Amino acid sequence: MALTFDNLPLPAHIRPAQPMTDEEIMRFSAENAGVRIEREPNGDILVMTPTGSEGSGMNSEINADLTIWARQDGRGKVFDSNGGFTLPDGSMRAADAAWLLLSRWNKLTPADQKRFAPICPDFVIELRSPSDKLPNLQAKMDQWIANGTQIAWLIDPIEKTIHIYRPGQSPEVHNHPTSVQGSGIIAGFELVMERIWQ
Repeated sequence: MALTFDNLPLPAHIRPAQPMTDEEIMRFSAENAGVRIEREPNGDILVMTPTGSEGSGMNSEINADLTIWARQDGRGKVFDSNGGFTLPDGSMRAADAAWLLLSRWNKLTPADQKRFAPICPDFVIELRSPSDKLPNLQAKMDQWIANGTQIAWLIDPIEKTIHIYRPGQSPEVHNHPTSVQGSGIIAGFELVMERIWQ
């Protein structure tokens, strides 16, 4: 079911007559390749604008650094913004970058690994784009944590801030950091912000 979004302001919420299955969302995403799609816990489909060139470049830098660290660390697997996850609350979310312990990933069946994996990443990074409203992204970060993410970073290139989320704690905000250091499960990971802010 390809849709036309020419006259529809994005992001947009679409309420299907019946909640879409993961397979239906995968088909819907393939037929509407020019937009990003997620599913809300209530079954609504959230249709978002694709990342612009500047945001794509920043996201590539983030994923490159995370992948290099993950290869050296050897404990986990990295996913980019195309990798959706079906979370315990029924939503389907895709982070700009995500990392998941291999010990958890390897417990999934091959079929589950091929679709929107029914598992919550251990670490996620979200990158604010010019069209993103900060309160919406902050709510999304809370949702990641509520569903099992151990640590989540919200990178805001507009305000040059990093918001770090952990279970049971208020977000930690870093203004104009030169780098951000991983802790806990991602101890040893460092993201140098000069490459992101440029």
